[in-house]
Parts: sequence; C-alpha cells; structure tokens
Amino acid sequence: MGAVMLQGTGSDVGKSVLVAGLCRLLTNRGMIVRPFKPQNMSNNAAVTPDGGEIGRAQALQALACRVPPHVDMNPVLLKPQSDKSAQIIVQGKVRDTGDASYFRTQKRPLLEAVLASYQRLSEEADMVIVEGAGSPAEINLRAGDIANMGFARAANVPVVLIGDIDRGGVIASLVGTQAVIDSADDAMIRGFLINKFRGDISLFDDGYDAIARRTGWKRLGTIPWLPMIHKLPAEDAVSLQQPEAGTQAVVEIAVPMLSRISNFDDFDPLRLEPQVHLHMVPPGKPIPASASLIIIPGTKATIADLKFLRAQGWDVDIAAHARRGGHLLGICGGYQMLGETISDPDAVEGRAESMTGLGLLPVTTTLTKAKTLMNSSGKTIADHQKFSGYEIHVGETTRENAEPMIQFDNGLFDGAVSTDGRISGCYVHGLFNAASQRQSWLAKLGARSNGAEQDAVVDQALDDLAVALEKYVNIDRLLAIADGAS
Repeated sequence: MGAVMLQGTGSDVGKSVLVAGLCRLLTNRGMIVRPFKPQNMSNNAAVTPDGGEIGRAQALQALACRVPPHVDMNPVLLKPQSDKSAQIIVQGKVRDTGDASYFRTQKRPLLEAVLASYQRLSEEADMVIVEGAGSPAEINLRAGDIANMGFARAANVPVVLIGDIDRGGVIASLVGTQAVIDSADDAMIRGFLINKFRGDISLFDDGYDAIARRTGWKRLGTIPWLPMIHKLPAEDAVSLQQPEAGTQAVVEIAVPMLSRISNFDDFDPLRLEPQVHLHMVPPGKPIPASASLIIIPGTKATIADLKFLRAQGWDVDIAAHARRGGHLLGICGGYQMLGETISDPDAVEGRAESMTGLGLLPVTTTLTKAKTLMNSSGKTIADHQKFSGYEIHVGETTRENAEPMIQFDNGLFDGAVSTDGRISGCYVHGLFNAASQRQSWLAKLGARSNGAEQDAVVDQALDDLAVALEKYVNIDRLLAIADGAS
C-alpha cells in the first residue's frame, strides 16, 4: 500500500480538487484508491450510506474513486456554529461542541480515531491520497495538530506541498513554509506542486528551479488554471465567486450568503445553467429586486443566521419580493426561517431562546439535540418531478394548514407550500441535481434548462481533470514518493 499527503501553503490552494483529480486518475489506471482527510473544518457536509456525516469534499473524492463515501474518509469534521465554537463530529457522529481549548485536551483521543480510520482504509487500498487542512506553516497550531504534519508524522505519510501561484508570492510561500517549520516536519516533505498558473508556464521556469534549489524538494509539476474545475463543487464558502450574468441569462436567482451558510453546492446546477444568472448576494448588499427567485440556503446555526439576515436588511427585501409575487424557496435552515417561529429550548445552537421567523409559511420549528442524517428520494408534489438528495439538520418542523412540498418514496411528506404556490420550503438538499426537477423550477420563471444531469456533469469533469493532471503532473515521481522512495 502506498500513501501520499497533499498539504498546501494556505487555504484554498486547490488541495481538495487535486486530491479528487488524482483519485480519478489512479482509479482510471486500475488502482484501488481511497481519499482521506484527517480533520476537516466545513459546514458543507455529506451523508454516507450508513447515516454518517463527512465533508462534501471527501464525498466528491469518493465519487472520484467510484466508491461510496465512508466515515473513515473524514474521521474528524468540525462544523463552526459560532465565531469561537464548533460541533465536533468523529467518525460520522456528533461527539461534542468545543472551542480551541477542546483540542488541546482532546488531541490524543482524536488522533487515535484518525489513525484507526486511516488504518482501515489502508488495508483495502493500493493507494491512499490524504488531504491536509490549512497550512503546516501555522506553527502556532502545531502542538495540537492532527490535520497536517501531526498526522503525517504519526502515520509516516510523505507530503507534497502545493503553492497557489494565482494569489501571488508562491516562491515565498513555499520556501517560507520550509523556513518556519521544524526539521522533522520538513523531512516529511518530498516534493512540491505549483497550482493555478495562468498564461505561458515556461515563464515560471526560473522560479520553479529556484524553489527546488532552495528547498531540496522534488519538482512534481506546474498545473495551469483548469476550466473543468468550475464544474466541481467548492469546499469552502470563501471560494464562492460572484459570476457575471451571461449573455443568454433570462432569469436572476438570488441567494443571500448567510454567515454560516452550508451545503452551498445545492446551487451548482443553477450556476451552470446558461439562462440563469445566479447571484450570490454578499453581506451588506441588498437582494436585487430584479430576482425572479430568492433561495434562502441552509445554515449551521438557524437562529444566529436569522439574526444575521435581519441585520443585513434582507428580511425587508424578502418581504417586498413576496408582496410583488416573486418566488421564494427555503432549503433546510432557510425553510425553518420562512416559518412563524423557531425555538431552541435545549440550547442546541448555544443558548435557549425563541425567535419569530419571517412568517411566510405556516410552519413552526423546534430545534432538537438529535440530528437527522439520511439520503432520500421522492417527488415534488406540485409537478410530480423526481429528486434524489439528502437531509442533514437538527429540528422538527410542524405544518399548520399548509400543503407539503415533497413526498418521499416511502410515502412520508416534508416541507410546505403557500396557497398560491410561490413560497415553499423543505429539508432536502440536492434538489436541483436532477435535470427534470430543475427544468420544472426554471419553467416557472420563464427559462429553459440545459437538460444536464448534475451527477453526469461532475463525473465528466473528474475524468477531464484526470486527463489534465496526467499531462501536467509527474505521476511516476508522485507514485515513487508514495511508495517510500527518497
């Protein structure tokens, strides 16, 4: 069994996507490959077939390996629910809520869980491709680290360091990382990659050589800015970019970017629609009156983000949109916000309190300690269009004199729809992945769908990414590092 760990000089350098691409590349070569991320911090989560919870990036990487996602692929998942605390999920299940001090006291049991998961994956794979988190240069966090060098040294996994040239200073970021980490951590790094290069790659030859000369690390390649990557789900909300309206766009769909927005890849299929301008509305900006549909997204902390929504004045924009007869959809936490009240009697989100909702659907929600984690499929009742998605939430929502929005294949119902059919909400994520479901929504707004099944779009993008990495990465050298060559 071989293994290699991709670490980055910082966040958002492309680690998640490169792991996914390498997983597909080696899988296409006939190898048994598994992805692994010791610790992830993200509110973008996925549900495994056995009802566990992992980062969505690891679910994508599992898809790249053509295997179902498993909790061992991301044994520690941190879901921030305030500025100072996060929900701690260990091997798929909620263990606790903690702050920074929690990790100083829980390093050993968390590392034991990480190593146990890694060992199980190693036993079934020819290759494990490990993804780091943040940067090993964050030496202030090194003492309690299980995400980068703490794991690499404990599991004896060689490291390849990735630098993002698009953000500038890539030579300093790579050489500087070596300068600040200790010699034992430096010894784990065997090679480096340059990512997101725009233009003529040969222009960086001297810089590429300078990094190798100063660090002693092996050159593994310079990867250009690859167009297929925009078809893959992003891991971090920080990477959400405001797309320009295309020349074919005939409708605008607005999504307010809540402070703890979660599972925002719900909107990827809409972003790829030629006739749609998907407007991710940042804090401090109004929701445009030109929007045909406003979607209130999921959130890790519903009450906190409802307060945040009101602080931006978005509640006023949403109410005006509803008065004009515009369409509204709430997903998960957004569905809860559309109701009459949200209560948190057990202080699930921090403290016991109740809040008045937006009052646009006759539903009430009580947050509960138990978390719902399930994959689901069914149909939207109004148009009989099928969907396949998942639920990941705390809380029970009760309808009061409202029709449900969806019916699951098991006969149960979920969600609510206003009497005029323009305002609706449900707990299901992934609703827009099915082409027929998406076309039904767009038809209400006067647009046509591209007819693409999102699963097929993502799968093809992974194959295209694998082909590109075969061209730009020295895969033989990478495999030699993974197999223990110096």
